[in-house]
Amino acid sequence: MGRPTNSSSSASHTPPSLPPKRRGPVRALFALKHSFDGLRTTFCEESAFRQETVLAALLIPCALLLPVPPIERVMLIGSVLLVLLVELLNSAIEAVVDRISLDRHELSRRAKDCGSAAVLTALVISASAWAVVLWPLVKQWLHLHR
Repeated sequence: MGRPTNSSSSASHTPPSLPPKRRGPVRALFALKHSFDGLRTTFCEESAFRQETVLAALLIPCALLLPVPPIERVMLIGSVLLVLLVELLNSAIEAVVDRISLDRHELSRRAKDCGSAAVLTALVISASAWAVVLWPLVKQWLHLHR
């Protein structure tokens, strides 16, 4: 026996609780607004994101001023932006888990721990990139000032 058919439910039918889908430039503007809302909310609600944003505000100008090849500059800036990206995803995971239930549960703990591990991995990648790029400059500076 198949599923019961309902004349009001078709593939193109939008549930009444959802607004009609926007198209074209209007959709892009709304998507941009939601993106900025996500950045603002995460900045206001998550201290780790605020700290990483301050660090990014310091490191990105440094990367632009360092006497390094363009590919290394991209690597430095990209690694900093990677940390912010992963922190945003981690915050989204935490929000969804908390939305489902604030009760302690093994799967909730695992999801949050995995998100945290992803942030740690991004931080290690970023620190490694900065160390690899800065080490030759530090060595050169130390040799000049002996």
